[in-house]
Amino acid sequence: MNQLAGIRRMVLDVLKPHHPSIVEFSKKLSVLPGVSGVNLSLYEVDQQTETIKITIEGDDLDYEEIKQSIDDLGAVIHSIDEIVAGHKLVEEVETLQER
Repeated sequence: MNQLAGIRRMVLDVLKPHHPSIVEFSKKLSVLPGVSGVNLSLYEVDQQTETIKITIEGDDLDYEEIKQSIDDLGAVIHSIDEIVAGHKLVEEVETLQER
C-alpha cells in the first residue's frame, strides 16, 4: 500500500510585533504536534515590528495549526517561501542560472 507523506519542512516569512520575543515564539511553535525542530532568524527590525524567517521541520506538519499559533502570537505570515513534502527531505539544488 502506498501511503502519502505530509509536509516535512516549511519556511515562512513572518511579520511579528516586538513582543513576544523570538525565544518565546520558537518555544510555542516547537511544542506543536509533529514538529521536531524550529529555527527563527531575525531579518529586519523597525519601530513596531520584526521580520523573521521561520523554518520548521517534522513529520506531517499541519500548516493550519502552525498558522493559527502564529496568529495567536499576534504575527502574520507574509509568504510561504519553501515547502518540502514526501518521505524524505529533498535539498534544493543550485541551477546554472542561479550561479
